[in-house]
Amino acid sequence: MQRRFLPLSGLRAFEAAARLGSFKAAAKELAVTPTAVSHQIRALEERTGLALFDRQVRKVSPTDAGAQLYPVLRDGFDAFEATLARLTQQQMRIQVSISATNAFTVKWLVPRMADFRRRHPDIDLQLQASDDLVDLRSTAVDIAIRYGRGPYPGLVAKPLFTDRFAPVANPRLGVMSPEDLARVPLIRFDWKRPQPENPTWERWFAVAQLPQPREASQLRFSDEGHAIQAAVAGHGIALVSLALIADELEAGHLAQPFGPAIDGHTYHLAMSADRPPSAPVQAVADWLCAQAAGRESGN
Repeated sequence: MQRRFLPLSGLRAFEAAARLGSFKAAAKELAVTPTAVSHQIRALEERTGLALFDRQVRKVSPTDAGAQLYPVLRDGFDAFEATLARLTQQQMRIQVSISATNAFTVKWLVPRMADFRRRHPDIDLQLQASDDLVDLRSTAVDIAIRYGRGPYPGLVAKPLFTDRFAPVANPRLGVMSPEDLARVPLIRFDWKRPQPENPTWERWFAVAQLPQPREASQLRFSDEGHAIQAAVAGHGIALVSLALIADELEAGHLAQPFGPAIDGHTYHLAMSADRPPSAPVQAVADWLCAQAAGRESGN
């Protein structure tokens, strides 16, 4: 019998009657009349050419054929019910979406997810990592982490913290002083929006009042996260965000051998001014602010 011709109403009526041992009880569960259940099962028997029930005055019991069919249907309907319940429960869970740059998502947000789940087990975070700006007024994104000076028209933005950049390298390279910059590659990454105040190597050398080595080799990446990984792997010395490499510094995978550290831009928590935050969104925003304050206080 092809699947599209399966008599689903009859199969459902049969499974309920076999499980409950009664056409009347099956009718009550299915919200139909006992006569309707009887007709559906009779049609199923005629369709299959099988007698599925021994009918008695006050009860029914499956025949041998019915006893073989029942567990297959029971397990199938149980699987349908369990899967639909799981999907419905997932759909009903509270979800809050955060948009942030690739590097910030991987290096700052993800390491803090365990703390968030412990504090808010009823909220599911959706992290959207992209270096492209999202329009909070026309997308389903609830919170965006903006990196820059602002202002941000149409958004309610609150500063989280100002970034700091310094030269860092794998300790095994033996970089100890600015003189070592001439012998190790300078690791760079491209800023999506070139601005004079971007914390680049050129700006760092100007603040440090040092000449930039002319012969130093360079490695260039399109993403700050890749530059960080290259530094961890010992491929050179990188000028990267100290906020994003806190774990690597603490673990000893990277070291900051010398200064100065220069200011980067400011991370802002931004939400649409046209859409008041729900209680879950506000809870996530408060958590982000608390995490940023803890970072600044050294906790």
